[in-house]
Amino acid sequence: MAKPFILILTPLKNASRNLDKYFDLLEKIKYPKKRISIAFLESDSSDGTYENLQHRLPALKKTYRKATLWKKDFNFQIPEGQPRYWEPIQYERRSVLARSRNQLLSRALQDEEWVLWLDSDLLEYPAAIIDILLSKEKEILHPNCVLDYGGRSFDLNAWRDKGKLHMHDLRAEGDLVPLDSVGGTMLWVKADLHRDGLIFPAFPYGLENPRIRYDNLWKGELETEGFGILANDMGVTCWGMPNLEIRHLRE
Repeated sequence: MAKPFILILTPLKNASRNLDKYFDLLEKIKYPKKRISIAFLESDSSDGTYENLQHRLPALKKTYRKATLWKKDFNFQIPEGQPRYWEPIQYERRSVLARSRNQLLSRALQDEEWVLWLDSDLLEYPAAIIDILLSKEKEILHPNCVLDYGGRSFDLNAWRDKGKLHMHDLRAEGDLVPLDSVGGTMLWVKADLHRDGLIFPAFPYGLENPRIRYDNLWKGELETEGFGILANDMGVTCWGMPNLEIRHLRE
């Protein structure tokens, strides 16, 4: 039986310094390249990210089933001198990222059976990652993104129990654990769920859902966290893989 078609989606902003590592990891994935489509949406970069990807695109089109690139600016910039996790900008930053993901998804998804959301700033993940994720037979999966193997989770958007438990707290539960929320560093989604309306809320979502966090001043969840709550409302469980660790670049 032929392997399923996979769509890898990556939203990008000011990512030029990470692209060599990103494509090195992509090239090492042990899955037929002609069963993989890749797509990018670049927004608001000031470091030549879009031009860098344009330069790579012809070779990518020869290697993969499809390779596409779009540009969509949202006119959002992090104030100079502030980290991206600065609290006053989080609502707008996460809302823009959700819109970026949804724009990319709506443009790129065609006949693929699975979607792999992949951030541009990962340092290491298994070359067999697609086959590993396929083998679990779950509609939504999120590996444990860390800075150091065995350490605390870096992607804290993956949580349970109103944000009290993260993936590093759940290692002893086993290789598959239910989650209320997911992150987007690496997120595996059955494509039909997206087609059925599972997107990334760009506004606070889930006020009536008991799984949202009590201390969330937005009175709902945004972006990947909103995605997790929306999945729950659709009757779909998000699963975490606390013992499948992928490494993130240090910022």
